[in-house]
Amino acid sequence: MIKNLGELKASGYVSKSIKDELRDNLIKHMEAGTTVFEGVHGFENSVIPELERAILSRHNINLLGLRGQAKTRLARLMVNLLDEYIPYVAGSEINDDPLNPISRFAINLLEEHGDQTPIAWLHRNDRFAEKLATPDVTVADLIGDVDPIKAANLKLSYADDRVIHFGMIPRANRCIFVINEIPDLQARIQVALFNILQEGDIQIRGFKLRLPLDVQFIFTANPEDYTNRGSIVTPLKDRIGSQILTHYPESIAIARKISSQEARINTAQSERVYIPNLAFDLLEQIIFEARQSEYIDHKSGVSARMSISMLESLVSTAERRALLNKEKQTTVRLADFMGIIPAITGKVELVYEGEQEGAAFVAEQLIGQAIKTFLPGMFPKIEKLSKKIEESPYSNLLEAVFSDGGIVLYDESTDKDYQSTLDELKPLKALVSKYQPETLAEDRYFVSEFVLWALAEHHKLGKERLQDGFQFKDLLGIL
Repeated sequence: MIKNLGELKASGYVSKSIKDELRDNLIKHMEAGTTVFEGVHGFENSVIPELERAILSRHNINLLGLRGQAKTRLARLMVNLLDEYIPYVAGSEINDDPLNPISRFAINLLEEHGDQTPIAWLHRNDRFAEKLATPDVTVADLIGDVDPIKAANLKLSYADDRVIHFGMIPRANRCIFVINEIPDLQARIQVALFNILQEGDIQIRGFKLRLPLDVQFIFTANPEDYTNRGSIVTPLKDRIGSQILTHYPESIAIARKISSQEARINTAQSERVYIPNLAFDLLEQIIFEARQSEYIDHKSGVSARMSISMLESLVSTAERRALLNKEKQTTVRLADFMGIIPAITGKVELVYEGEQEGAAFVAEQLIGQAIKTFLPGMFPKIEKLSKKIEESPYSNLLEAVFSDGGIVLYDESTDKDYQSTLDELKPLKALVSKYQPETLAEDRYFVSEFVLWALAEHHKLGKERLQDGFQFKDLLGIL
């Protein structure tokens, strides 16, 4: 391990700016056909190519998108494009490059010790700094200020630049610095970033001080037409090299991949609870319905975190039932989707009409709409009006439900009782076998329950919420 400046020079080390470092390492990945953006799905043909172009161009970057679009994750993954270790002058507050020092401390140390100047090594994981922009952030926090205690202890005048206490940005010299939600930063604070972005230097309390900082800036922001808290001032936007728009997953398959990856479901839960394929798709469809719902503010967006929370709640709902029934294994049921409502209500911004209806009502509407959306791709379309009930593929099933006076699916019933109740409806089993013959055996009961819920959503069956379950019966019987 190199420990002083002389050894570093002898090794042939060449200084490199952080933007060149990111660029060179990205080129190596591209030539090798690998990526550092592992775990980010759905951006392969949109966001990531734009991000790579920005890095190749040595630009500071603004990631613009609604909440829950992996903006911060992309920024953090860029750390993997840094060299594993870089040398810096030992003791330097701002990670001075030994071959190109910029602080008075490092310059004086090099003059005093020459090639014996001690060198330390900084790992790439320590070269990432992040600040959430809030209205209380000050110029002193970001840039620095005069430290009267340091002046008193060193017996220095306030005119001496050694009394400066560096802020977060100078301390992030030769690092990636992320400011999240940049519009929240007061305009006068944004102005303080102008020089750093354009000339690469800082000004502190009128000191005639030039520190040519080497920082890769990444900003994140929501679209400015949404935020009520402020906006990015125009001269600052002008100094940001690339603005990249992020987006939500464009297909259920991608959304499922993200939820499965991010949900905190441990091995014990996975072994105890089985999630049918249709249940997983329905869960993700709820998010797509929410992003189109008239009750939800589209400008606010619906975060992917909602999908993750819903998956965790769905598994926990089934797990709780299995624990109460002392069952080692169980399968998610459609009624378990009532357990995900708390994961929805706190994560959507409702418009006035939605507030009037109530968050729980809106959540139930989203679940129902997801069911209606999936039905035509699996079973015959349910017509609103039909001349003769015999003409409907569902007529035998409806007659069976009506003749039995309806059926009740209890929330906490054992798997055996739940399956037995559905098995009693022979036309239901025949319907699933006819239109979904390739359904897995472990998915069959969920698909069967799905048919009942779909008929209820299309007002062919009545669905009444009981204290401990759902009753499906003649629609007229519950009006």
